This record gives sequence, structure tokens and C-alpha cells, in this order.
Amino acid sequence: MASAASEEAVKAAKVLMVGAGGIGCELLKTLALTGFSDIHLIDLDTIEVSNLNRQFLFRKSHVGQSKAHVARDAVLKFRPKINISSYHANVKDAQFNVDFFKQFNVVLNGLDNLDARRHVNRLCLAAEVPLVESGTTGFLGQVTVHVKGKTECYECQPKPVPKSYPVCTITSTPSKFVHCIVWAKDLLFAKLFGDKNQDNDLNVHSKDGSSSKSDVFERDVDEDLDQYARRIYDHVFGYNIEVALDNEETWKNRRRPTPVYIRDTLPEETVQQNGTSRECNNGHEEPSAMASLGFRNPQEIWTLADNSRVFLETLKLFFEKRQKEIGNLIFDKDDQLAVELVTSAANIRAHSFGIPLHSLFEAKGVAGNIVHAVATTNAMIAGLIVIEAVKVLQGDYKNYRMTYCLEHAKRKMLLMPVEPFEPNESCYVCSETPLLLDVNTKTTKLREVIDKIIKSKLGMNLPLVMIGSTLVFEDGDGLEEDEAANYALNLEKVLAELPAPVINGTKLTVEDFQQELSCSINIKHREEFDEEKEPDGMVLSGWSAPVEKQVTSNGGKLAASSSSAHDTVGDASANPGTKRKLDEVLESKENCDASSSAQVIEDDDDTIMLDEDPTLLKKKRSQ
Repeated sequence: MASAASEEAVKAAKVLMVGAGGIGCELLKTLALTGFSDIHLIDLDTIEVSNLNRQFLFRKSHVGQSKAHVARDAVLKFRPKINISSYHANVKDAQFNVDFFKQFNVVLNGLDNLDARRHVNRLCLAAEVPLVESGTTGFLGQVTVHVKGKTECYECQPKPVPKSYPVCTITSTPSKFVHCIVWAKDLLFAKLFGDKNQDNDLNVHSKDGSSSKSDVFERDVDEDLDQYARRIYDHVFGYNIEVALDNEETWKNRRRPTPVYIRDTLPEETVQQNGTSRECNNGHEEPSAMASLGFRNPQEIWTLADNSRVFLETLKLFFEKRQKEIGNLIFDKDDQLAVELVTSAANIRAHSFGIPLHSLFEAKGVAGNIVHAVATTNAMIAGLIVIEAVKVLQGDYKNYRMTYCLEHAKRKMLLMPVEPFEPNESCYVCSETPLLLDVNTKTTKLREVIDKIIKSKLGMNLPLVMIGSTLVFEDGDGLEEDEAANYALNLEKVLAELPAPVINGTKLTVEDFQQELSCSINIKHREEFDEEKEPDGMVLSGWSAPVEKQVTSNGGKLAASSSSAHDTVGDASANPGTKRKLDEVLESKENCDASSSAQVIEDDDDTIMLDEDPTLLKKKRSQ
């Protein structure tokens, strides 16, 4: 009887899948083979060569094509009679609103970033559709069930914060290779190719006066690329180290670093001939220093001289081949030239501080926070998702389980099922509990609150902010010109000077029509904040913190990776059938990947934020 009931539930179900990557490919295949016949699939990504080792619905001929469309076509070849609708789009697009979600019996997530996960969670809550979440990282994985009113929502519990390092360690006293990677990625790469107006500890004047510019990273008008590359090399690896050595106190109990200059590393003729074989790029479509220099093995550990050659070559290739991008670049682990520069720079710095050098393959893993995917983990997690989806469709909520896949057996178990939590009464997303914001209302602008708190921490896309009955800000394309201008003026006002002044005890109402989410924020005026521990100058209480963004201010901390976490692998060390406790979370509580190479840190570039249809916003507003 149970089998017949589950079979009927499966056949009648209309399912939404979000994500067609590592978990998504396995999940779509498993759904089709289980008997699901009406499946909708959303994914914004296209297929890359690096996906082919674990996303088995794709072939080399599919590279560059839509993951959603190709996955659909692949499954229809062996299950031609089922209906699969694919969308090559962002789940945050306005077309995928609450009404769209309401048509489904269950939503299954195979995403790779926190931002999109939160968005889907909120739409599922608003539409009252059950959500089955998932994530994997290497041998670890998890599947969790979220049903409004019966279990916690995805945001009821805090997510882990990635490892961060004090800026003084990164800039002055590195002792691990990861410190050198963070320095090369978040400081050097950002200074060379990112926002030119940013300031950091690398921006000091050259003592030899070789550059007429106040900013040593700015290229002189009459300076050729070879001169510029050598000057930057000598500045960051030589002069900056000498400056650090001047502080004797620092090195009393530490190994003193060795300044590295290009003249001591490469003979003049080698520097001049560097990259002369660059026309032989071994089929690389994108510029590559490895191809130019004839280096073919990414797992080889380069010598100091080789790293120096790669550094000079990458710098020149950026200016020769990608000049238009300079000033707007952000490190991307899938950008070959960026990875080459960061690897070579980190290795040269590591040599200076007596830290073992790493291969490009290893350095890329550190820089991109990559935990290499295990295909069998994805397959197991996909199977567990389907098991929980069948329970959800049958309304068997007493048997819902959050299941954790472990790398090493605990009590002879590799798969550990745990009962879900009840909803967290203090969750601002599903319980609408007011939040508390400590802020200096006399100095903090509305823009800072919206950017740092409402959008970044609370994850709202198109927020509306009200103080009492006064609307002080609204986002979206459907605004009249005078409205938009008025809100723009409010953004630059400090809180206490808004049309409805924000002072101690004021209550803000914040809404996002796209997510159909509303929450209240109680304001507590506070004069002083700890610059290092509270770099935002504001403290939000009563919320489940998402993964922190990196802080690169000189008084703050630098994250070990520059961008955005995907999910947590929790502990299954709790007894099967018991409530999960926060202190029973797995020691290796890592962030998970569901579609790309198991990145640990959330990658905001994976999710493009699109505005909702303004006519729809107006319609909702009128209701």
C-alpha cells in the first residue's frame, strides 16, 4: 500500500529543480528514473570543460551551451515520454516569482551559493511550498528538509563564517602559504587591476624615486611594459620587504624575510627574452603566461626564477591583451591569467618568508577555496533528495530527516539521519521576529544601512524602507523620475536627518516585494564602535548570519577567500532519530558546492541579480 501510494504521489507531482551542476545532473537523472514525469529545471550557467569529470549528462561537444537545456535533452533520450521544462535563467529573475513557485508540489535545490539559496527559501515560504536543500564538498554532503510551520527554514540557523586573517599578518608577517595567496589576490591583484582609487598597505612610495607618480602602481606615460613590470616586481617583493625589516621589534621572535629583486632572480637577457614564444599559445583562446613561456604542467612547482618569469609575463599580458578590463577586475578562480599572476606572486612572497612554494594547481585550490568534487557523493546526495521529496509528497512529516554524508564512519554509519529542528522562533525570515540594529544615527547614512545591512546581511534584492507611515526608500525600475530622485537624496542623508528622523527607539519596516518578505528593525543609537571587531560601524542582532564578505580595510581582517559560502555540512554525530543540536555540528563544518568545483566560499558572480518587472511591483503595491 505504501509503495502504491508513493508511486501515485510521484506520478502526480510537479517538481521544480534549481541547479543543473554536480548534484543537479545526478538529481535530474534520478528523478526521471524514479518515475517523476513533470520536472521544471532552472540554471543560469553554461557548461565548462572542468564540469565534465562529474556532471555526466554533459559531453565535450556541449561546452559553452546551457546546462539546463543540455541536461533536459540528455535525460529525454532515455525517458522520452516525461515532461522536462528547462530555463536558462537566474532563479532571481522576476519571472520566477511567488506565483510561479505556487504551481509546484516541492522544490529541490542543487545550488552553489548562499545568496540564491536564501532567495529560494524565501519564495518557498511565501508560496508555502516544501523545499529540499542539499550540498556537497568532497566526501561530505547533506540533505535538509524545510516545510513552513513544521520544520526550520533554511535561514533559521546561522551559517559558518569562513576563516579570516588579521590584515597585519597578511601584509607583514605571513607564516602560511594561504597568507601569501590572500595577499596576492586581495591586495596585489586588486591594486594592479581593480579599483584604482582603493588604498592599501602596498601603496607606498618608492625610495629610489624611479617613478614620478605618487601611486607607485600607476604606469608612467613614457614607461614601457618591461620597465613597468620590473618596477612593480622590485617594489612589492623588494622595497616593501625592506620597509618591513626596518621594524626590528617585529622580527625579534620571527624569521626575517629576504627582499627579492629582479636583478638577483633573472639575468637581464632572460628578462628581455621572457615570453618571446607567446605566439605559440598551445591552443589557448585566452592569454596565458604558461602557454607563452612553454610551461605545460600545472602540477609542477616552479622555481623562483620561473615564478618571476610568469609574474612578469602575466603583468604584460594583462596590459597587452586585456587593457580595457583593467580598473574593473575582480579575482576569478576561472580566469587563467589571474590565477597565474596570483600563483607566481604568492610563490615569490612565500620564498621571501621561507614558506614552501606550491604548484599552480595547488595555489588555484587555495585561492578559489576549492574542495575537489567527488562524483559518488553527488550521486548519494541526489538519491537522498529524492527519498525526502517522496516523503514530502506523501505528507509524511514525522519521518522527514536531515541526512549527513560523512567522510569517516561514526558509530559504523556513513549516512547519518537526524530529525529536523522545529522553526526557530527568533528567525526574522519565517517568524518575523524584530531585529535590533546598533547604529550611530547622527553619522550613518541611509545608503550604508541599505548596502551593508538590508542588502548584504539580510539578502534583500529590491528593498522598500518605511519609518512609521513614511516611505523613505524604494528600489526598482518602476519608479517615477521624481520619486527616484527623492529616494536618491534620502540615501545620502544621515538617519537622524531623514524626512521621518531615525533616532534611538525608531522602528524600521523593510520589505522586499520580489521575495514577499517583510521584517522590522528596531534602532538603538550608539556612539562608538570597535573598528576591528565592528568594521561596518553597525551591529545587527537577532538574525542568522550568512557567510561574511571579506573586509580589506587596514584596520579590519582579510578573509581567506574573496567572495561568497554555499552551505554547511552539519554533524551527524547526533543519535539517529534525535533532534539536531547546534553543539553537535560536524567539526569540519565546511561550506558546500552543488554545481561548480565544490567551492567553499560563496561566489557572487554565480548569481546575477535581476530587477523584477516594475508593473508587477506596482500591482503588488496597490494590493
